[in-house]
Amino acid sequence: MTGRRRFRSTFLPTITRPVRATALAAGALVACVSLTAGCGAVPGVTGGSGDGPITVMTWAPGDTEATNKPGMPAFAQAYARWINGKGGLNGRKLRVLTCNDHNDSVTAAKCARRAVEENVVAVIGSYSQYSDSFLPPLEGAGIPYIGGYGVTSAEFTSPLSYPVNGGQPTLLAGLGKELATSCGPVALVRPDSIAGDELPGLLDSGLATGGHPASADQLAQEDATEYSGQSDRVLRSITTNPAKKGCVVPALGDRTGTFMDSFRRAREDFPAVRTAMTLGSVDQTVINASGGRSGPYEGAYITGWYPVASDKRWDGMKDVIREQAFDDNRIDPADAGVQTTWIAYTVFRQVVESLGDGEVTGDTVTHALDEGLEVGTGGLTPTLRWTFQSRLATVGFPRLVNADVTLQVVRQGRLAAAGKGFTDVTKTLANAQLD
Repeated sequence: MTGRRRFRSTFLPTITRPVRATALAAGALVACVSLTAGCGAVPGVTGGSGDGPITVMTWAPGDTEATNKPGMPAFAQAYARWINGKGGLNGRKLRVLTCNDHNDSVTAAKCARRAVEENVVAVIGSYSQYSDSFLPPLEGAGIPYIGGYGVTSAEFTSPLSYPVNGGQPTLLAGLGKELATSCGPVALVRPDSIAGDELPGLLDSGLATGGHPASADQLAQEDATEYSGQSDRVLRSITTNPAKKGCVVPALGDRTGTFMDSFRRAREDFPAVRTAMTLGSVDQTVINASGGRSGPYEGAYITGWYPVASDKRWDGMKDVIREQAFDDNRIDPADAGVQTTWIAYTVFRQVVESLGDGEVTGDTVTHALDEGLEVGTGGLTPTLRWTFQSRLATVGFPRLVNADVTLQVVRQGRLAAAGKGFTDVTKTLANAQLD
């Protein structure tokens, strides 16, 4: 591994490292928006004391050349307008600050420092791959991180992280479990990087559950601009069987789309080969941007965290969008980021309600969650409850409390359900060989 560059995947786990103790003294945030004020602090207003507004923050990247999730902060603002129109949270206004981390570690740290300066009580429903930059300032100030996208491994280890989904680990394990019964040879295409080294064990844990042989581990250049050679090699590796069948699982983060463009052309002579991937590598926004029904993802099987967008369990979220953001094209109800933000704010609302007339601060929110508060999400996830005795602590995921996944397929350019209900991969992950 010596000499490798760190793989900047938006979906693969990242390796955390300490941030300098002087981080809290750095400059102010440049990309912060408030529902009730600009970027400046509001004199006399703390995050949740007294009868003033309850201040929170949601961040995500936007306007970058990599992964963009503008729908997450946009939905958070719509949610605040919606809940405030209904009287707020226990009679108090919800004030949402938003931040664009620009897929940049320095800006991610600035977002976190601004959260500290603004005395927010929680960062909710957010996306950033730079947990090594934003978690230390939050942890130092006692600010909980509720409902991150599950992008980094630190989201499943930090004591102040409260994830609502199982991130990439559950998706790969669940995908392997599904493919075990329906595929011939399986090949995983992943980056030749430290982060990428963890992925075969996750996929193979699912394949082993169904008695399927381990996947062929195909390494790929992490910054390639095309993958025609890699596509040819991976097809040859799995089509040695007479039926020329098999499944290819690309897990290249931002480069998955680039791989699929090359692979679609190479696969023309191998029509029996299927593609399958995780929601962490592609979601509805990526499918839309790549051509929808005429794009390379048509027919692909995908494991996700939640029910498909057409499920009635999303009606509450859609009501918010219809009432407060009908013409905001940044917000797609099929976007897993928007869905995660809805679930995260659902969690936060129940936490505040559980506090009654008590003070709402980072400490009281954290205390309520750590004391075993059970949170229902209307069937979009299992009942959520965070403890320090997670069943998956032994494999390095002590904060992972939702190991349910769904199987979806791209039909007519939209994600549709390909199976019934959820699959719990807790036992599968517990047996994963991640060394």
